[in-house]
Order: sequence, then C-alpha cells, then structure tokens
Amino acid sequence: MSATACPNGHAHGGRQRAWRHRGPARPTDAGGAKEPRIDLLQVVVLALIQGITEFLPISSSAHLILAAKAFGWEDQGLAFDVAVHGGTLLALVAYFRHELSDMAMSALRRRRDDNTALLAKVAVATVPIAIAGWLVRPLVETVLRETAVIGAATIAFGVALWWADRRPTPGRDAMSLTFAEAALIGLAQATALVPGASRAGVTITAALLLGLSREGASRFSFLLAIPAIAGAGVLTIAQAPPAAWEHVLALALGFVIAALSAYACIAAFISLVQRTGMTPYVLYRLALGAALLLIV
Repeated sequence: MSATACPNGHAHGGRQRAWRHRGPARPTDAGGAKEPRIDLLQVVVLALIQGITEFLPISSSAHLILAAKAFGWEDQGLAFDVAVHGGTLLALVAYFRHELSDMAMSALRRRRDDNTALLAKVAVATVPIAIAGWLVRPLVETVLRETAVIGAATIAFGVALWWADRRPTPGRDAMSLTFAEAALIGLAQATALVPGASRAGVTITAALLLGLSREGASRFSFLLAIPAIAGAGVLTIAQAPPAAWEHVLALALGFVIAALSAYACIAAFISLVQRTGMTPYVLYRLALGAALLLIV
C-alpha cells in the first residue's frame, strides 16, 4: 500500500512497498529476478495482517515487520503486494458503494451538489501524497525502512492521535470540509510515507484536529484510501516481472482473505469508533512501537 498515489499504511501505493519487510535478496537468473516461493501459512497470515491493519490507525508496516521477524519470512514479491492491496481496495469499494455511486452519478450528470464537492475534495487531498511519493521514494525505500524508525513513528504518531482525539470538536461530517481543510488532510496523508505512521492514523488525526467527528474523520480517511491504493496498484503492476504472476492460486487466496478481513474491519471500526474513541488504538500503538524498538 500501504502509501503513491501512495497509501498504510499500506495503502501500499505511495509508500512504494515501504510497509513490507525486505528479506534476503531474491535469486536471479538470466531472465531477471524471480519471485520467491509463496508459503501457504505466510499468505494467510500476511493477507490477514494487511486486511485488518490497513484501515485501523495502528500501522500495517509495523505488524508486517514483526511477523517477518517472528517467522523469518522474506519479501513475498510485487504480485503479492498487488493481490492483497487489490483485496483491500475491493473491500473499500464494496463498503462505500452507495457513496461512490452517488458521487459518480453526480459527476456524470455535472451536478453541483454535496456529492461532487466531496469527490473534488478527495481529489484535492490525494495530490500531496502523489507528489511526495514520487519525490521521496528512494528515501522511503532505504533510510526510513529501518525498524527503529518504524517503532519511533508508531509511538510518535500514536501520541498525536491521542491528543487529537482528546480535544473537544464540533463533530462535523466529511461533507462540511472546505477545500483548504481537505488539502491539509492531504498534506498530513503524505507523512504516511514514513513507515509506522499509518495512513489511516495520520488522516484521522488531521481530520479530528479540523473538527470532524470520529466517524466523519474515519469515513473521509477511508475514501482517501481508494485513489491511493488504486494508483499504487497500477504502479506496482507496471514494476512486476512476468514471473511474479506464476503463483495464481496463492495470489487469489491472499486477495480473498485480504478483502474479507478488510471489509469486516472497516464495518466494525466505523460502527464502534464513536463509542470507543482512539484510546484503545493509541495504547496498542505504544506497546507495538516499544516492541519494535526492543528488537532493533
């Protein structure tokens, strides 16, 4: 993810694979790089992690690194990236199908209403991460991938989320955002290129600071993930070698698991967030960040 149009997480995308742990170098032959063999347990575990953590404000990058450390797994390849992020994208589109349909119909009929305004605000908020992803990709793929950086970012951005959630807000919905506010959330989303920041976490934090309700902030954050994940997926497909698509059944399984787990996660998060707030996620992030720093 996951980023970019880049994502966290993760969505992948702008993050340019920043969410995934790089293991040993892949073997090569005269034809170029080969994708590693895909283990069934690894497919199931990583697809579940991606589906569950992509849209929670807890950083998918951190979880994927912990899983790789725990099991000694190497990078599963570009095709697996596309499969699991495709699954999370399908989950988003399915959950927000009514909102997306309304925005599409209004745009096609050239209506100037709340739906076209929301669509335009999502577009405005997507620009910063697309530009940032292109500019800082080398940095994201090298220096910022260090476990210590991810652990520190998990903690620091978790504290920012706690502070934003504790402040009293007017409880506005996403429709009430101005274009300037949408741009500010977009700028915040660009910081999700730092592995461990969590794309969902930083966008929800920014939206809360701008006065949105917890549910309103979450919904806008999830809508922003759609172009981020889709754009990242297109870029990743272009980078993947032909050999990457050999493990069709494993990729299909990862896609389905990621889609189902992501849909369940989105539905549960939105239905509960107004009551639970962000504190449970903040406490979890602090523990997760500390665990990452301990294994450095």
